[in-house]
Amino acid sequence: MIEVTLLGTGSPIPDPDRAGPATLVRTGDQTFLVDCGRGVQQRLAAAGSGANRVTALLLTHLHSDHIADLGDVIITRWVTTFTPDAPPLPIIGPPGTGEVVEATLKAFGFDIGYRIAHHADLTGPPPVEVHEHTDGPVWDHHGVRIRVAPTDHRPVAPTIGFRIEHGGASVVLAGDTVPCESLDRLAAGAGALVHTAIRKDLIETLPQQRIRDICDYHSSVQEAAATAARAGVGILVLTHYVPAIAPGADEQWRALAATEFDRQIELGDDLHRVEVHPGVCVKPAG
Repeated sequence: MIEVTLLGTGSPIPDPDRAGPATLVRTGDQTFLVDCGRGVQQRLAAAGSGANRVTALLLTHLHSDHIADLGDVIITRWVTTFTPDAPPLPIIGPPGTGEVVEATLKAFGFDIGYRIAHHADLTGPPPVEVHEHTDGPVWDHHGVRIRVAPTDHRPVAPTIGFRIEHGGASVVLAGDTVPCESLDRLAAGAGALVHTAIRKDLIETLPQQRIRDICDYHSSVQEAAATAARAGVGILVLTHYVPAIAPGADEQWRALAATEFDRQIELGDDLHRVEVHPGVCVKPAG
């Protein structure tokens, strides 16, 4: 079974009720954090996890709203891991990830120096291990396999989606993208597709061109649902809502998705959880 928790369902626009984009995927004895938007640490705690329990950090792309708390995740994992010779944190993302991680560590250089000077058991900076990929397998440990494929979020490039498989269950995390063949192939036959979605019908009525511009490189609710339908996935999980879902409007979003996808559709607030089973997809009660 693979458990998916929507840690943050918000957008670049600060929202008191929604953290920035982040998804927690737990399967077997491994925990994967996919993107790390603002507020991810609080949501990890609420989900019963923490930075020191993250097996690997997976980044779909390097937009600020998806990496806003990268430094916090790296530093917190470092100072709350008490086992000697702790392995480095694997960070898997598109080309450019290494440069961003290096710059982040430099930005936290004073803090890192203070902590090394104060704590005898911290003898070096936070251990990280960056892997940059655009296509193919990226992980194969204890029965969990992960592969990536390019997505289309231009002019943001490159961007990638992740497919996580374990014990016959599979989940694809699309990140920000418009419909594209490479995502269709990555998601083909998956148990669940976690896909960002925006309401283009609402955004296109706004006066600010800068906000309307986001329609160029994100999928609408219907487009995300059509991707799920083409790929033949079992569950569509929508997240990263723009604009935020208004109170009581969940069914409007679900109805739009249902015009293209006739299987299980999941959406909701931060910490919404879905279980994906091999061959059978079941959302847990409550």
